[in-house]
Amino acid sequence: MAVTVKQMAMIVAFFGVLSFIFGIIAENKKPAAGKPVPWKDVVICKYPSDPSVALGYLSFAFLLISTVVGFLSLFYPYQGKSLPQAALFRSKSFVVFFNISLLTAGLAAALLLWTTITEQLHLSRNVHHNLKTDCPTAKTGLLGGGAFVSLDSSLFWLVALMLADNAREDYFEESDKDVKGSGYTEVHGADYGQHVVKGSA
Repeated sequence: MAVTVKQMAMIVAFFGVLSFIFGIIAENKKPAAGKPVPWKDVVICKYPSDPSVALGYLSFAFLLISTVVGFLSLFYPYQGKSLPQAALFRSKSFVVFFNISLLTAGLAAALLLWTTITEQLHLSRNVHHNLKTDCPTAKTGLLGGGAFVSLDSSLFWLVALMLADNAREDYFEESDKDVKGSGYTEVHGADYGQHVVKGSA
């Protein structure tokens, strides 16, 4: 079964929305701080149940899938027809949205991954020699921000895909016109040659 532009767009949007949802839930489930428990010469930080690490990694994974599919969808040979990259990057609008899509995807990945790893380190390294520690967690707001940027990235991929589809249609329409035009010229050139031969005869 041939893959269509619409199917690619639905996949990009689906995983982009999933990344957004899991990122928002991770932000809401993340505890503000842990509870310091003094013990001998150290402080042990006890944290409540924190699913934000697993949710953060899931959000990052869905962002990665959305980004990879979004990137590949721009250059996929739909209906067995490959579009030269030069024809795509001839459009300034496409170049702008292509670069914005890459930048927002990178920013979202950095926010989600860095915050999630930081939270995981806080949970795993919960023994502190600083007796005044307040048992911090990852900075509040970064997971939510990464989720919103992830959603923006998927939307930019969709715009870039739409522009790529328009460029594809224009390119193949021009190619068909050129083929028909050259065929018309050859046929009439042959007819003209036959008339000249007959007239001279």
